[in-house]
Amino acid sequence: MNDDKVYEEIKCELSDHKKALLVGGYNHNTNIDLCTDHLDELESLSNTYGLKVIAKIPCSLKKIDPATFFGKGKIEMLYERLEELDADVMIFDDEISPNQQRNLERIFHRPIIDRTELILEIFSQKAHTREAKLQIDLAKNQYQLPRLKRLWTHLSRQVASGKGFLKGEGERQIELDKRMIRNRITQLKKEIEEVRNQRKVQRLSRIRSGIPTFAIVGYTNVGKSTLLQALTKAHVLIEDKLFATLDTTTRKFSLPNHQQILLVDTVGFIRKIPHMLVMAFKSTLEEVAYTDILLHLIDINHPLAQEHAESTYNVLKELNVEKKPIITVLNKIDLVTDQSIINHFKLKYPRVVAISALNQEGMEELMQVMMDTQRGLWKTIKLRIPQKEYVLVSTLMEKGRIIEKKYEGNDVLVVAEVPDFLEHKVQKYRANAFTNT
Repeated sequence: MNDDKVYEEIKCELSDHKKALLVGGYNHNTNIDLCTDHLDELESLSNTYGLKVIAKIPCSLKKIDPATFFGKGKIEMLYERLEELDADVMIFDDEISPNQQRNLERIFHRPIIDRTELILEIFSQKAHTREAKLQIDLAKNQYQLPRLKRLWTHLSRQVASGKGFLKGEGERQIELDKRMIRNRITQLKKEIEEVRNQRKVQRLSRIRSGIPTFAIVGYTNVGKSTLLQALTKAHVLIEDKLFATLDTTTRKFSLPNHQQILLVDTVGFIRKIPHMLVMAFKSTLEEVAYTDILLHLIDINHPLAQEHAESTYNVLKELNVEKKPIITVLNKIDLVTDQSIINHFKLKYPRVVAISALNQEGMEELMQVMMDTQRGLWKTIKLRIPQKEYVLVSTLMEKGRIIEKKYEGNDVLVVAEVPDFLEHKVQKYRANAFTNT
């Protein structure tokens, strides 16, 4: 069943890896080109996991069949393609229900997974820290709970002996497994909460230090780790794979004005990110909520750069941090041939800087915007400080910026720009400031 007007296949080279056939649906609201772009990303995810994609098939979809997702005609066509290509697994770009998954596996006699399950497996591969492993374990258990029945389909193929009680045994085993998973979910949540409390202590210490924090956020594989390395000269993992960075990395860095800052590299965002992953990773992603400024990195050379930017903003909204100061950093400008693309982003977003992290291009302008944005968060205050407490003036010079300083009697009169933490520290010196001048 091959209709070139309806289906478009992109053949890929075969290898010794498990062979995967990718399927996506589109309707009048989602055209075939966008569906194909999504399948390209699904291919990158599959390659990251270690699968070899042998075909990508966009299918028109008027309505979702509650039993099999696609209608009978599409299912027949997909069955023929699976058999012809001898694929080991079929991956849906859209999330499918546990019931659809079970029905499709009965029809195709092969494992059927969706985008959510694939991302969960990739995260499971990439997790290294205890926190990340706990969060992934939680997400996987939450995903598997409604799908337990699929794991027990082998019971239906067994022959009951004697009184024929095997089905009941299977049902009881499913209930036992569900109870075990629910208990595991409860335990994981407790352990994650303990880790979150530890992070709170670390975060409080960081806030008290007064060092401004910048979080690098953006779509997966846009060059966040490359930017972190370019700024700090630190050795960090850089791979041309989706989700190469999963665990949060923090590095200290000094801006040209000698202001020390912390740079936080975060896990990459992605379209259709499973909600359970956002929730499971909240203790990691919430670090973004406690940073001062966001560096939103965009691969400006990617054909779907605008969509990627919107996907990132959607995640930021879910974390309630979209109103923080954001510097939009357009990366890989060395590959851009159409200047109008850069101009479009500069018109749409405030504080836009174009760079090439790999070639160190535009880094001076980026650091200037970082200094200006960070200073924009400071307040200008007037202080009267006793000369015997001059150490506080030194702190103002180190942690803030003194605009004016003069002496009157035994006091030092100061006009300074200061960050929030320092403003609270010098609050008591503001009441009588400059009253005699």
